[in-house]
Amino acid sequence: MKKLAVLLLASIMSSIFSYGKARYKEGIKDYFGITGPITFNKVDYIFSWSSHPVDIYYKQEFLPNGESSDKFKSMILMDFVVGDFKVEDVLSLKVNELKKMKESNPVVNYHIIENKATNEYILDFIVSDNSGGKTNIVERNVYRYKLFTDKNGKKGVLLFGISNRSYGDDIPDFFKKLKTNLNDLVNTVGQFNIPDITIAQN
Repeated sequence: MKKLAVLLLASIMSSIFSYGKARYKEGIKDYFGITGPITFNKVDYIFSWSSHPVDIYYKQEFLPNGESSDKFKSMILMDFVVGDFKVEDVLSLKVNELKKMKESNPVVNYHIIENKATNEYILDFIVSDNSGGKTNIVERNVYRYKLFTDKNGKKGVLLFGISNRSYGDDIPDFFKKLKTNLNDLVNTVGQFNIPDITIAQN
């Protein structure tokens, strides 16, 4: 059963990001009890999209006011996978995906930071869209994975992440700034007080 659940997760969590695919706001549901705003680095992120494609997987996204999911500069995402998983089970899905992408995309890079005291992991990674023979989008993500149990007793792995994007001619400056403050975002995510979630009852 656990193997089947992991394979299922692999299929629904296989896409790191989809270029140019807008999210529709009509009828979005708050599955976590945290419609926001979430204040991160002095910026308010507003609840913008949610998904619950299978029984064990929930996802919500938050954007700064005025930004859209099809061309955002910054996004907060929260995922929750219900089940008796190890944090490493869920983390490995993303790492395996990145390894495959890196075989054909030299921009892809990642780094894993483990906090043994709390059994948390941070995955810091970069991906890009190189369609048409040029780099069109670069996305830097910092994902924090932790075990979590909500007040109703649902156990699983909680992901809190921040995605920052750059487009076209702005990409060289994006990389320059990244080199000068590489660890700042990792530290901020690692120290952030993640909001408690309560999974909505079906």
